[in-house]
Amino acid sequence: MTNAAFKSGFVSIIGRPNVGKSTFLNRVLGKKIAIMSDKPQTTRNKIQGVITDSDSQTIFIDTPGIHKPKHELGKFMTDLAIGTLNEVDAVMFMVNATEKLGRGDQFILEHLKSVKQPVFLVINKIDLITKEELLAVIATYREYHEFAGIIPISAMTGENIDTLLSVIKEELPEGPQFYPSDHITDHPERFIISELIREKVLHLTHEEVPHSVAVVIDKIEKVEGKNVIDVMATIVVERPSQKGILIGKGGKMLKDIGTLARKDIVKLLGTKIYLELWVKVQKDWRNKKLYLNDFGYSEKEY
Repeated sequence: MTNAAFKSGFVSIIGRPNVGKSTFLNRVLGKKIAIMSDKPQTTRNKIQGVITDSDSQTIFIDTPGIHKPKHELGKFMTDLAIGTLNEVDAVMFMVNATEKLGRGDQFILEHLKSVKQPVFLVINKIDLITKEELLAVIATYREYHEFAGIIPISAMTGENIDTLLSVIKEELPEGPQFYPSDHITDHPERFIISELIREKVLHLTHEEVPHSVAVVIDKIEKVEGKNVIDVMATIVVERPSQKGILIGKGGKMLKDIGTLARKDIVKLLGTKIYLELWVKVQKDWRNKKLYLNDFGYSEKEY
């Protein structure tokens, strides 16, 4: 086989918060690199996942859910997602089959008008609706945009995922293999570990706490003479009351976060982990560009 026959390209996954973009990416990669939560705006950075087979390489970019920003972090997230649209070879506009087309979807559709690359409508969560309801969803979106294709899927059950991957592959141009065959993401382990810890905060806390949290990895190093990696991380919040919630009575909440995070980090690294967590207050960090840069929310980083 010659390189001329090899196809490769970048595909942006965009959509409103909580439509299942990260669930889809983790499923097709067969490994968890994007965090999942039932809370909106879980993904904050562009997360690249790589799928390679004998004659192609597809690089998916899981973007933050597009929403009306309420602070500098929200603006960064929305700008990041929209900014990918003309940098890729194809766009997957993912929608939730169980929700009606709303303002957020219309906002995205407006931006898609200027996109020259093929745009595919991916209707997720079809396991939760009837065929008649699905046909109604398709008809609604067809009125707003001329899509290159419409593919109904369930990222949770895997239904129709193979069809979607085949359709996307057909659209890819001939090109080089950008990453080694066993490569599944371009993000360093440090980033994924911080995201896994943040995911546990999202699962275990409520109300204002989850969205006020950033996780900074202070240290990752192998313990000399042992098959153990020492990880030290700081969970940053905006108010002292949030710090109290995260630590919990007798330190129980922080211990629970650490226990759950450690399990996923062990799976990721394939070795024993010693995880030490700290909590720090940084007032109004989501509105201060200096802190956003320090905590990894910078265009230079991604």
